[in-house]
Amino acid sequence: MPDNSNPNHNRRQLLATAGLLSTGLFMPGSAALAQTEKIRIGLMLPYTGTYAPLGNAITNGFKLAVAERGGKLGGREVEYFTVDDESDPSKGPENANKLVLRDKVDVMIGTVHSGVAMGMVKVARDSGTLLIIPNAGVNVATGALCAPNIFRTSFSSWQTSYPLGKIMVERGHKNIVTIAWKYAFGEESVSAFTEGLSKSGGKVSKELWVPFPTVEFQALLTQIASLKPDAVYAFFAGAGALKFVKDYAAAGLKGKIPLYGSGFLTDGVLEAQGEAAIGLETTLHYGDGIDTPRNKAFRLAYVKAFKSQPDVYAVQGYDAGLLYANGLDAVKGNTGNKQALIAAMEKVKIDSPRGPWTLSRAHNPVQDIYLRKVVGKENKVTGIAAKALEDPARGCKITA
Repeated sequence: MPDNSNPNHNRRQLLATAGLLSTGLFMPGSAALAQTEKIRIGLMLPYTGTYAPLGNAITNGFKLAVAERGGKLGGREVEYFTVDDESDPSKGPENANKLVLRDKVDVMIGTVHSGVAMGMVKVARDSGTLLIIPNAGVNVATGALCAPNIFRTSFSSWQTSYPLGKIMVERGHKNIVTIAWKYAFGEESVSAFTEGLSKSGGKVSKELWVPFPTVEFQALLTQIASLKPDAVYAFFAGAGALKFVKDYAAAGLKGKIPLYGSGFLTDGVLEAQGEAAIGLETTLHYGDGIDTPRNKAFRLAYVKAFKSQPDVYAVQGYDAGLLYANGLDAVKGNTGNKQALIAAMEKVKIDSPRGPWTLSRAHNPVQDIYLRKVVGKENKVTGIAAKALEDPARGCKITA
């Protein structure tokens, strides 16, 4: 029972309560008011240029996850704030700061280009704002620059390319030429592929580089023809992937020098690539033919909502929505309790169209990497290239 006999004690208690009231830290009404406000979601993605289709697919996927919850997350309505990042790394920090300082978002969702993502990572680390990366695979985001408030729902560049080296050696391809865009993700993809290839007894005889976002390949294709490697490994995505695959076939290399790549070589552009893509084998964490009720339901819902077929980018956006939604459910929509929200997100097991996945200590998906082959208009899954593959997260200081 409290002692009410001391007037000084009562006075101190009243002053302390008044102080808490003035800061809003001891106001049930204030907390309730916050819970009725809309959750502010910042979408920073490419909506113009080479990667525009990818940005749109990620946005669609995220919004589908929200729509399936009646348009609410953690019981609260949402409001979107959108920035076109133009795939321009020089504008990355400025654009991210618009979302944080101007729009005061609760979470940033972005982006595709790894160089732009690095700007978002910097702003997230400096401001403490929650960041969910639905595509960019730059290794350091969940490696040396990992942070408690940074999550990824896609992949690391190491994950999608490393398993392919072993597969190509098993096919008898030991002398390989690589070709890719020369920026962070392209360089890391080639490095991871080379690591896997070397461990299996193969070697890269030549690295060919294309400035991003250049799509002029003819001179390098002529060089590949003269080098006569056992096979070629390529990384391109979006419009660049579309043109490269068609140019490779037009140069007479298709059928002569086998072409392989990470799955971005065909995802999202397969229909437009047409006959040029038939037979291409790639590795990725998603494939069109994953025969599960979860994937079938997702694809049906996506087609119904957006009148187009989903791809890996749509899945990654969708899973970003699932991750954030599950975290908010656990804290009953209280975005202010960031520590509890992060802890809840760390423990989530995502029931994804790609298959169930969990997060590593560095907040990168631990997931199956599939081997796919282009059959007709599908990236048909033909096997699992690596089971429950976890990125090594080199340099990450987050403790489990």
